[in-house]
Amino acid sequence: MKNNFIFWGAILGGLAVGIGAFGAHALKGWLISIGQVETFQTASKYHFYHSFSLILIGILMKLNLNHSEKSSKFLTWAGNLHLFGTLIFSGTLYLLCLTNIKWLGAITPIGGVLLIVGWVFLAVSFLGKK
Repeated sequence: MKNNFIFWGAILGGLAVGIGAFGAHALKGWLISIGQVETFQTASKYHFYHSFSLILIGILMKLNLNHSEKSSKFLTWAGNLHLFGTLIFSGTLYLLCLTNIKWLGAITPIGGVLLIVGWVFLAVSFLGKK
């Protein structure tokens, strides 16, 4: 699983750069016309930040600093939450910007909650004994 988080972090990081560039250049006029520039930028920022968190979690799992099964489980949960949280949070915001389907905004907070819980699980993974 640890290598999967590094893999997915790298994939999401590359996609964040590509989607961000696409939004800044090809979609700029469209995003301005529908008033969604800030929304697209928010999606892109969180997408990029959490690609790094996945890489970090994968590295931490590989290092196994805590030598604890409990710690490893919390890291695994943190990685899964960040992966799916990013897909839901940024994904729904990107779709909202591209389609202007307003109800997608109601799903976005679910992704945000997953991201927050993922950070909490990452912190908890360091509370175990060494």
